[in-house]
Amino acid sequence: MTIILVFIVLVSAVAGWWLSHQRLASKPWLEVGMLEDVIPRRVGPPVAKVGLWMFLTIVTAVLAMLVSAFFMRIGADWRALPEPALLWFNSAVLIGSSVALQYARHSARVGELAGVKNGLLAGGVSALAFLVGQVMVWRQLHDAGHFLAGNPSVGFFYLLTAVHGVHLFGGIVALGRTAGKIWRGATAFQLRLSTELAAIYWHFLLGVWVVLFLLLLLTSRFIWLAQRLADIICGVPGG
Repeated sequence: MTIILVFIVLVSAVAGWWLSHQRLASKPWLEVGMLEDVIPRRVGPPVAKVGLWMFLTIVTAVLAMLVSAFFMRIGADWRALPEPALLWFNSAVLIGSSVALQYARHSARVGELAGVKNGLLAGGVSALAFLVGQVMVWRQLHDAGHFLAGNPSVGFFYLLTAVHGVHLFGGIVALGRTAGKIWRGATAFQLRLSTELAAIYWHFLLGVWVVLFLLLLLTSRFIWLAQRLADIICGVPGG
């Protein structure tokens, strides 16, 4: 835990120092002009892309800390949650959303504005459907009597899915801003950077959800294995 916190602080400090020395005032991810005019030719990736990867690194470290806390908390009072069938549907929807964003990214590269529009629309609608589905899962668990008090697995499920949902909602807001550029007359080539960043972010969120979903399956179907992994992480010798 301490190592992860130190890592987060160091990455944040490096990111802040590096970004403070870049040309951030121009906000290249919000500009409508030609990509080559907005981002001057340089060696290396655009500032916005580097900033995104630094942000994803920090988010990964935070999630790693939460997952570590998840395993360390597993104990005698840990009762496995049921596996709502709706989670499988939600997972399929999120995969479709990621595919749609990749399609929009490809369309922007080849200059097909209609493909960018369709990809952004499909990705945004699918992401909203995923969030609605997650809220429905929460409601199902609550109606089934799985409350925060008395079962730590419930609290961790709500916490992890809430953190993931907040980041996904932030991505939807970014998609809305990108779509707004289209209505202001931007061409597909002018949207290359925005769609690429959106696709990278969406693929990252999909990967995070796969990990979280596997954790749920692990603790609902193979609680003995989850407890053994918890013992290994906490340094408890096997029986």
